[in-house]
Amino acid sequence: MVESLGSLSGTPWVYVIVGLSVVLDVFVPILPSGVLVITAATTAAGSGTADVASSGANHLAEMASLVLCAATASVLGDLVAYRLAWRGGDRFDRAIGRSRRLSAAQERLGAALIRGGGPIVVLARFAPAGRSVVSLGAGVAHRTAREFLPWSALAGLVWAAYSVSLGYFGGQWLGASWVSTALSVLALFVAGSVAAYVVRRPERETAAH
Repeated sequence: MVESLGSLSGTPWVYVIVGLSVVLDVFVPILPSGVLVITAATTAAGSGTADVASSGANHLAEMASLVLCAATASVLGDLVAYRLAWRGGDRFDRAIGRSRRLSAAQERLGAALIRGGGPIVVLARFAPAGRSVVSLGAGVAHRTAREFLPWSALAGLVWAAYSVSLGYFGGQWLGASWVSTALSVLALFVAGSVAAYVVRRPERETAAH
């Protein structure tokens, strides 16, 4: 994957691939959009020219573009899922129920979203299937766009900035290799596990009492 994206580095196709992946994984959470964002950032950061100043400026511009692309695609995917679920209602609720992963995530996140409100939307963006549950759940529950979209935008920006930063620093320190990509992806999964734990913690504390 590193080599494939490396050949597209510096071309608009990188942003097209990353954007489509991020938009679509709200519907198919197994798509590795976070992995693609990290890989794109790693390959961009690991490539450079002899002119250090010029190379650094190019890297920063590419990182900023990747963050903007991934964050925009994240919000767009959330909005599409939200609107479809708003109109579909029961059908999307049944669709979530047919997916073991989504239904399990919905059960874990449902009560937490009611208690935690907007900040939980940001945390859920990192949790496995959390983005799908939040976006579809907000639509099924007919939450207003004013309640949902600002937090969706913040969640997308935080997630994109974190993912791109992982890829950038991994590429800077270890070069554009599978090792740096793997370590960065591991850090993303760790963040997801921590987010899932924090989201579920109040539920466990309530059960304990």
